[in-house]
Amino acid sequence: MNTNDEYFLKWFRNVTPYIHDHRGKTFVIMIPGDCFGQPGFDNIISDIAVLIGLGIRLVVVHGARLQIEQELNAAGIHSQFHQGARITERAHLPHVLKAIGGARWQLEALFSSGLPDSPMYGAKIKIRGGNFITAMPRGILDGVDHQMTGKVRSVDREAIREIINSHCLALLSPLGYSITGEVFNLSFAEIGTAVATAIGADKVILFNDDGPIYDKNGTHYRDLTLHQCKEFLEGEDRHAPTNTYFSLRAGYGACKKGVPRAHIISSTEDGTLLKELFTRDGSGTMVYSDDYELVRKGEVEDVAGILNLISPLEQKGILVKRSRELLETEIDHFIVMEKDSMIIGCAALYPINGSDSGELACMAILPEYRKSGRAATLLHHVVKKGIELKMKNIFTLTTQTAHWFIGQGFRESEVEALPASRKKMYNLQRNSKVLVKSLARK
Repeated sequence: MNTNDEYFLKWFRNVTPYIHDHRGKTFVIMIPGDCFGQPGFDNIISDIAVLIGLGIRLVVVHGARLQIEQELNAAGIHSQFHQGARITERAHLPHVLKAIGGARWQLEALFSSGLPDSPMYGAKIKIRGGNFITAMPRGILDGVDHQMTGKVRSVDREAIREIINSHCLALLSPLGYSITGEVFNLSFAEIGTAVATAIGADKVILFNDDGPIYDKNGTHYRDLTLHQCKEFLEGEDRHAPTNTYFSLRAGYGACKKGVPRAHIISSTEDGTLLKELFTRDGSGTMVYSDDYELVRKGEVEDVAGILNLISPLEQKGILVKRSRELLETEIDHFIVMEKDSMIIGCAALYPINGSDSGELACMAILPEYRKSGRAATLLHHVVKKGIELKMKNIFTLTTQTAHWFIGQGFRESEVEALPASRKKMYNLQRNSKVLVKSLARK
């Protein structure tokens, strides 16, 4: 077997867990009209086709701001904006509809392509659309009449679900229809957020021309909790100038309304969609709204809560006994999960002296919160901390939970595999199983 074959097999096997995880999930993808003319836009379409082929239910919502601007300029028309929203005059509506229609037809043509030796060959994507968005006038704001610029009133969730459940692509344009029979120009991001919320989407994915979020020091924010995202948006002046804030606000809005994940990715870098979804590190910035928000670094004030968690497990011999004094001195190694000011989970990550490895210990979840995925959430943050500390491996020693750790990507190892300083401390009487998880980049 040559090197290329070995690389392919390793890559394919590494990506397989993501394929299993995403199959059957529902994603809403938002594509600004500015992306359409960029080099490599065909690849974005073919990458979306890959998702459909892998059994992911997709709704694509496209924008057309650039196309509308071009159409109006060609007609010698200059439209006004108010708080970022275009004032769509009734007389301008035919030009707006023409621009939006042209953008949609371009997308439909790309999704219909399928030449031999092209990524779209054999895809045969079926596209469905319709009057799924009921709109209402945006009205008069700050004394400004927005005329034919509208906002979402309701979403026909059942119609959209029927489309995606039949393995078709739901394609939505930035238009809505009123109960009086009028058509309104809408924000594609508002439609995407409303649809994702209505159909219970698992993710929203937002393309932009800037890519992931950076601050002024060049630090890449790979993920942000809702709270962190809010602080980031409120402190925009402290971060790098970027157009990405539009996407970040939309992602924040979607998660605020119940969508678990929002991903902001670049439309200018090739393959960002696939890298974001099928690699560990991703390529963009993720905003998330679930229990990750409750996880933080341990503090001395948490010791009482940690003792409440671990004492029953110590009595059963599942965990090694720790005194209050020891916990206070080691609290910097702890990560805790908090709910309504109560510690419901904890874990500690100790660097192992003389090595590039760490040891996961003292992991516990309150009984009433077990079997809810919280342990996996806590482990995710431990792994993240290990990566930040540039650890290559995380070891854990357990007498009763080896099966669960193996299910989380650990593999059973031997005592001899422990770094020398930790091996000397191994308790032969406990006879704990040794498990290890590699943090090396794949």
